[in-house]
Amino acid sequence: MTDLLDKETDFSSMIDARLSRRRFLMGTAAVGAGAFLAVSPVAKAIAASMDSKLLNFTQIPASTSDNVVVPKGYSTSNLISWGDPIFPDAPAFNANGKQDAKTQAMQFGDNTDGMSIFPLSKDRAIMAINNEYTNYQFLFDHQGKAMTADDVKKAQAAHGNTIVEIVRKDGKWSIDKNGKANRRITANTEMMMTGPAAGDDLLKTKADPTGTKVLGTINNCANGETPWGTYLTCEENFNGLFGSEEEVALDDNFKRYGIKTDGNKYQWHPTDKRFDLAVNPQEANRFGWVVEIDPKDPTSTPMKRTALGRFKHENAAVVVNDDGHVVIYLGDDERGEHLYKFISKNKYQEGNNSANRQLLEEGTLYVAKFKMDADKLEGEGEWLELTYGKNGLTKENGFNSQAEILIFARKAATQVGATTMDRPEWVAVHPDKKHVFCTLTNNKNRGVKEGQDVDGVNPRAENHYGQIVRWMPTNADHTSASFKWDLYLIAGNPTVHQGDLYAGSANINKDNMFNSPDGLGFDKAGRLWIQTDGDFSNKGDFAGQGNNQMLCGDPETGEVRRFLTGPIGSEVTGLTFSEDQKTMFVGIQHPTGHFPAGGDSKPRSTIVMITKDDGGVIGS
Repeated sequence: MTDLLDKETDFSSMIDARLSRRRFLMGTAAVGAGAFLAVSPVAKAIAASMDSKLLNFTQIPASTSDNVVVPKGYSTSNLISWGDPIFPDAPAFNANGKQDAKTQAMQFGDNTDGMSIFPLSKDRAIMAINNEYTNYQFLFDHQGKAMTADDVKKAQAAHGNTIVEIVRKDGKWSIDKNGKANRRITANTEMMMTGPAAGDDLLKTKADPTGTKVLGTINNCANGETPWGTYLTCEENFNGLFGSEEEVALDDNFKRYGIKTDGNKYQWHPTDKRFDLAVNPQEANRFGWVVEIDPKDPTSTPMKRTALGRFKHENAAVVVNDDGHVVIYLGDDERGEHLYKFISKNKYQEGNNSANRQLLEEGTLYVAKFKMDADKLEGEGEWLELTYGKNGLTKENGFNSQAEILIFARKAATQVGATTMDRPEWVAVHPDKKHVFCTLTNNKNRGVKEGQDVDGVNPRAENHYGQIVRWMPTNADHTSASFKWDLYLIAGNPTVHQGDLYAGSANINKDNMFNSPDGLGFDKAGRLWIQTDGDFSNKGDFAGQGNNQMLCGDPETGEVRRFLTGPIGSEVTGLTFSEDQKTMFVGIQHPTGHFPAGGDSKPRSTIVMITKDDGGVIGS
């Protein structure tokens, strides 16, 4: 393997090469000819000359404080924290760690992550919110050292989703505990497997010989929302909840997903045999899916949509193509895994939601292959179809059906030659529907492990800063099999590294630097909001970067400004806006200090609301 930096040690030579690529020049004519929104920010000479008209706030400095910091002219308040009641008869949160499973099932779940708003009126809406996992040192008074059956149920009740109505009064949103849509969805909520893999032998268990009825959703990371008003919640690191006290022979299909008998710190399997690999090995195949939920109907059954493939889903970025097909972009958040795309078989019908709610039942799954010159940070790409009988996905290569391809999507992606990526996380589609962005968070294995060589889209060995890749489907057609790509941003630390890619791209400087971009989303105006989940040690390679944060980028100019910093130990993750864009909701996950109550209080994951003091649109 030859490191890219050995080929191009002079960063300016890369810039010069990129400036010569005229298809990246700005302007309507250039875009019509197949260019990106702007010259790549790696092109320092051009990016430096631009001034954003979208980012109308004063950047804040990095912070190591134990609170949420926003720019001058903005204010924050808290909407809901782990353990807050969402029903009128639910007990209030008690920090002693002794509340039981029944109580947790009536309260806001732990570790808030992706979320969406579904407006009901000007001043009422439904929020659907992911609760990703649990922190035993805070959840239990014994910190997980003496787990009972009820403790396991309590942890399971802290997973999943919280659906709750919110109301606005005097300009401020709050939880309505009497909301008709209020609901907790947990690791024990009954769900339906749907699509091509439903009912397959690999999904059958002793408790469910049909392979169609599964209990619960777990490790719910990020999200998506559909134009027909449903919520997509994505199952990510489900493997960590399975284990066994017995020796179990696990094949490569289990190992590829990180499923093993030992090292299960969550201890579900001793009292809940669903998660004991010696008793129910195929239960693990029933997790790692995208789940569709109707947030307006608390009696509805969530649907696990197997047509979208099984892996460690980060989020689901939904776009209705101009021809009516629904396209969903999906990242698999693990080092060396892949980026996927789903195209619905049938087309979206405006106003016909009964038909639209079947759109994720059938379709075609694809995986991305990035084509590149070794010394270029741009190129072309193609989507490789993951369909039985195509691209080598045959019995001779270990695939017996389409269901098996979907259940073991990672194996299928490797078979067809997909590009290994630096942890593809959130995907976001620009409002113009022509450009798509994806955070590649980091990858310590890049250039170290076999099959993860340094390349143009993953250009650094032992990458601990991350980057954001963007692509444009051919002819702005999201069903197209081809695309062009470049790197919108390369995170780094220019105060520690100089003259190479570890310093970051030209739009990264000492005042806005960060590591590990994770959450990602656009507002209606086209501002790109970037959230981080990285190293907050503020030392060594990360000196000066402070706590995790949220930045805002202008896709046209490449300018990036820091908008928010989180409290000690937290990840900043999950964002959504009120319909009028005047309130931004941001998730603060796993704080380790004393946020949000301060003093010597127990830290609690919290959804924070951000408003502009003059009542205006966020970012304007």
